[in-house]
Amino acid sequence: MGVRKGPVEDLIDRAGGCAVIDGGFATQLELEGADITDPLWSAVCLISDPDLIRRVHLQYLEAGADIIVTSSYQATIPGFLSRGLSIEAGERLLQRSVQLALEARDSFWKAHLRAPRRSYDRALVAASVGSYGAYLADGSEYSGRYGPDVGLEKLKDFHRRRLQIFVGAGPDMLAFETIPNKIEAQALVELLDEEQIQIPSLICFSSVDGEHVSSGESFADCLEIVNKSEKVAAVGLNCVPPQFIEHLICQFKKHTDKLIAVYPNSGEIWDGRAKKWLPSECYGDEKFTALAKRWRECGASLVGGCCRTTPSTIRSLSAALKSGPPLS
Repeated sequence: MGVRKGPVEDLIDRAGGCAVIDGGFATQLELEGADITDPLWSAVCLISDPDLIRRVHLQYLEAGADIIVTSSYQATIPGFLSRGLSIEAGERLLQRSVQLALEARDSFWKAHLRAPRRSYDRALVAASVGSYGAYLADGSEYSGRYGPDVGLEKLKDFHRRRLQIFVGAGPDMLAFETIPNKIEAQALVELLDEEQIQIPSLICFSSVDGEHVSSGESFADCLEIVNKSEKVAAVGLNCVPPQFIEHLICQFKKHTDKLIAVYPNSGEIWDGRAKKWLPSECYGDEKFTALAKRWRECGASLVGGCCRTTPSTIRSLSAALKSGPPLS
């Protein structure tokens, strides 16, 4: 069921068996003063403040992230069209999201090479491909209820052009995030084959109960679909409460031989309709990192953070999880 060794596996080996994904991008943008109360969410900064996006990528690299994820989670051509941009302008912004991450990674790597002692692995850039629900901006990436008119072909048509643009921009990998149902997983797997994608992919699901994908369908059924694709290097979970992760890793291990990636949120709960965080337990950096050690022991090879985690969280994870020797 696995794939031949590629850049993701190499990175994990160099990191000592567990590589670190960055943390909450929108969270850090807000902490830096950005206003992301917009249907485009963090992607609005591609229009309003691209330099800030580059700076946040650098903050996560400095914190020790081995994989940085682009600011394109909620960036789509239909979304940009709704803001009055042309198709061409929207496509340029999608390309720019990858370019900003590549520029940050490459400049950080070049500067790091000049350091007397270096223990940093050259990070990979993952182009974030948000679910159809993320585009709807109504919280449906946590329900999977897209309506009867949203079938397999519509989902493939929705993702196709954006996927082509991202691949053309030159990321190291693709990260399909908060996938809430089986039909969207099927659409993505088929697209990877139809478009003959040559870079590795990560498919991460959402879950609200810690037992099923957000739609209520079984992880076993979803993983059966994903396992058929050699183009998917890793599967996992993102923006899931941290208390669910250990159990779900154990469940994933029963149904897949692929690498497992987990980057949960801080434990706080997002109300997608009300557009606000609800009062709930927040797992601070110390508690989050203690749990992350157990996730690695259970079999996760890629660990990071999602909403409400910060570079501080990633710095703590990097220090705790990466055991490989410095590069010579």
